[in-house]
Amino acid sequence: MSEDSDAEKTEPASAKRLAQAREEGDVPRSREVATFTVLMTAGAGLWMTGDGLVRQLNSALVSGLTLDQEQIFNADVLINRIGVDVVRVMLACLPLGVAVMVVALASPLLVGGWLFSSKAFMPKFSKLNPINGIGNMFSTNALVELLKAVGKTLLVGFVAWLVVMKYKDAVIGLAVEPIKLGTVHLINMLASSFLFIVGALGLIAAIDGPYQMWHYANKLKMTRQELIQESKESDGNPQIKAKIRQLQREMAKRRMMADVPTADVVVTNPTHYAVALKYADGMRGAPKVVAKGIDEVAAKIREIAKDNKVTILEAPALARALHKHTEIGDEIPEALYSAVAEVLAYVFQLRLFSKGGGNRPEMPKKLDVPPELDPLDPAFIPKHGNKPDTNNGAPA
Repeated sequence: MSEDSDAEKTEPASAKRLAQAREEGDVPRSREVATFTVLMTAGAGLWMTGDGLVRQLNSALVSGLTLDQEQIFNADVLINRIGVDVVRVMLACLPLGVAVMVVALASPLLVGGWLFSSKAFMPKFSKLNPINGIGNMFSTNALVELLKAVGKTLLVGFVAWLVVMKYKDAVIGLAVEPIKLGTVHLINMLASSFLFIVGALGLIAAIDGPYQMWHYANKLKMTRQELIQESKESDGNPQIKAKIRQLQREMAKRRMMADVPTADVVVTNPTHYAVALKYADGMRGAPKVVAKGIDEVAAKIREIAKDNKVTILEAPALARALHKHTEIGDEIPEALYSAVAEVLAYVFQLRLFSKGGGNRPEMPKKLDVPPELDPLDPAFIPKHGNKPDTNNGAPA
């Protein structure tokens, strides 16, 4: 079958797919791991607290069976006596019960984690379909469950046989021991036998836990078409997003062109680059770039500047440096303060001359542009400046 076939679920489940499955109550679960941890905790607790537990239960049993005549014929005293004995038994079993309960609540953290989902309680009528039920009976998962059941039976049976053979002489010896000592030995043998048998289930749990994680991930795998469709639903159609970006660029371009008439000067190179600068007199800060562009955009900037009588100055190195190291709305780099100040001084003197005052100023011939800022200078440092060049490869 083709590797690119959309019918093949070859892609791992996405984060969205996993989140949806979790919302529906579908998480990996291993009953073998949960059973093993709970039974092992119960066996270990019985092993550690067995002596004390036997003494407490023995004391409660003796107390419950030792009655005098007054207690027998006085119902209130008898009820109080029974209540005290019940409390003693409960307190004796409390540590073991609490340990088992805590482990039972914590065991889901090993595989799948805690989860409460109201959707899991909703009835699914698809589960009543007999055809689906028959299919599940002969599924791979059913075969795995059958193999686990057979494996558990054989393994537990074999370990139980070994335990019986180990303790058979000790069990026979209990008949000649005092009742208290024999009871303690019996509890210890039961606890150790229990731990051995439950420990055998640890092998099944060690296999079943990773298998359930793998089975869950494999069940939620997606086809490439599903991933593409999900991406479209989450992030939007790529064609629509591209169209939106195009419209945004066009709107930004129109806003930029609308700011050109407000500029003080347009620096050019002389045809490929155009950068419009504005300096608000009396306001803090350096001159700002209100528009910039190359080729057709640069030509449009120059055209608007001419129509609105904005001074156009040919300064190739300065135009290239400004275009390379600034974006629209940015203040000019500090290294270009001197060159731009000379340009603005020329512009303001030219305005004064146009109004009939003073002599016509001379156009700046050689501006102080650091070589490391000029993209065409051999000393140019590509990473120098504030912004990346968004028009790489533009003609000079």
